[in-house]
Amino acid sequence: MTVPDQPRWLSDDEQDSWRAYLRGSRMLEEALDRDLQAHGLQLSEYEILSMLSEAPHQRLRMSELAALVVQSRSRLTHTASRLEKRGWVTREACQSDRRGVELVLTKEGAKRVIRASHAHVASVRRNILDVMTPAQLTALGVAMRLVRDAQVEPHAAAVEAECAESDSA
Repeated sequence: MTVPDQPRWLSDDEQDSWRAYLRGSRMLEEALDRDLQAHGLQLSEYEILSMLSEAPHQRLRMSELAALVVQSRSRLTHTASRLEKRGWVTREACQSDRRGVELVLTKEGAKRVIRASHAHVASVRRNILDVMTPAQLTALGVAMRLVRDAQVEPHAAAVEAECAESDSA
């Protein structure tokens, strides 16, 4: 009889760092979300509007936008519906191939993201930038890029599986 492999348990320092990351990232996201609520936005909605505002012609293919904001296609569709009801975005046939759908920022949506951006930038500064030294912020950026890059392939595979699942439904 073989004994199952034991997991590589976290050391006390690793456990402390991991839990600090979990709690800190959740608390940061809550603070950023709370500060946007005064502008009638959730952080996830602001991120979508912001990505659209920076995109060429203020439009992005839904699948590309979902990857940028790390949301499932179904979650992005629900969020886009809320934004569309407010008049901040529209959905249009993809200009390049007409098969896909693009989310397009409206003039009202552009105004909304500009107004909210002042509060968002102040919140980012207050809640993360001002509590770290420049060296700590740089180290955080380096560390999170490593984490992000390690997840790109698994994330792409999960998105592909979701697309295949929704196509077969």
